[in-house]
Amino acid sequence: MRIVDIRETAIPLNSSLANSGFNFSEMTTSVVAVITDVKREGRPVAGFAFNSTGRYACGAQMRARFIPRILKADPKTLLDESGENFAPEKILAVTMQNEKSGGHSERSIAIGTIEVAVWDAVAKIAEKPLHRLLAERYNKNKIADKVFCYVGAGWYAPGKTTKDLQDEMRGHLDAGYTMVKMKVGGMPLRDDLARIEAVESILPRGGTLAVDANSKFRREEALAYARGLQPFGLRWFEEPCDPLDFALLSEIAGVYDPPLSTGENLFSTQDVENLVRFGGLKPQRNDVIQVDPPQAYGIAQYARTLDMLNRHQWPRSLLFPHGGNQMSLAIAAGFGLGGAESYPGVFGDFGGFADDAELADGYLKLSDRPGIGFEGQTRLYRIMRELAA
Repeated sequence: MRIVDIRETAIPLNSSLANSGFNFSEMTTSVVAVITDVKREGRPVAGFAFNSTGRYACGAQMRARFIPRILKADPKTLLDESGENFAPEKILAVTMQNEKSGGHSERSIAIGTIEVAVWDAVAKIAEKPLHRLLAERYNKNKIADKVFCYVGAGWYAPGKTTKDLQDEMRGHLDAGYTMVKMKVGGMPLRDDLARIEAVESILPRGGTLAVDANSKFRREEALAYARGLQPFGLRWFEEPCDPLDFALLSEIAGVYDPPLSTGENLFSTQDVENLVRFGGLKPQRNDVIQVDPPQAYGIAQYARTLDMLNRHQWPRSLLFPHGGNQMSLAIAAGFGLGGAESYPGVFGDFGGFADDAELADGYLKLSDRPGIGFEGQTRLYRIMRELAA
């Protein structure tokens, strides 16, 4: 049993959307295929992944360092104890050979994307959905059949009015979401507050709203937004400052009473531990951590991050992985996390879930497709299948 090839290609997102800090007009993503010599239904098993959203394609690193290390390794050293499947944690260790400590985002996304593709192959070889396999290994065999899902929306776009924003959110609520999130920081504070009031005015009973500043604010603006947002009682105020400015985040947490959230731009277990040590976040306030596993060394390392958070008494119910894709959905379900993000109609072929996904009362029903389930996304799977062909 061996991995016979690992392939990568870069795909442009072709999106005109923007948050408070940047637009996606130049954004690309790496798609990876891990091809094995194991056959199911007469065809070689291939695992797939992509490097989530918000980070550019990272194929150069994959081709120069990480893919060659895996392919040069003794195939027997990449197998689990049974010898009947691959061991993602061993493959992760191989990719990290000769890597200096620190500098995580330079490599964590490339490694994490390959590692998640390996998990897709591992679950397919086991003939199980990835969420089931993860639950058996990491969540005391608690198999979920649905996952809470909130929708990331409220983007800035040229000519978009407040009524357009309300119509956008109404569409998501009508589709079955009960929690919506919108962007802030791309307009003056008073205009953003008016946008928030407009969205809150259309929320149904029990509906909730969160906002996302995408790490834009420096101290004065961050504190001004904290004061302005406080009366709304939002589900969370996301990324109010630079993701590594734990001192400022702690200062914000000291004056802002409702929940905060951050972590999607942290790439190592040590980064996340520093966040909970020094960032002022508190599980008692329902603050949320949003690490994106494909961008943070993958699933095996995410399991180690969860172990660390457990030692700091952070419940899994307060972990919501960033991403809005089949990968984050399977991970949230398998580990028993608080929920997953969703980007319907956003990021072209890379946003959203399976074509037959069913959403009701804020919960997304899981499929029984082996692996991550990309095969249920017709347009995305076409890209992946061509890469593996």
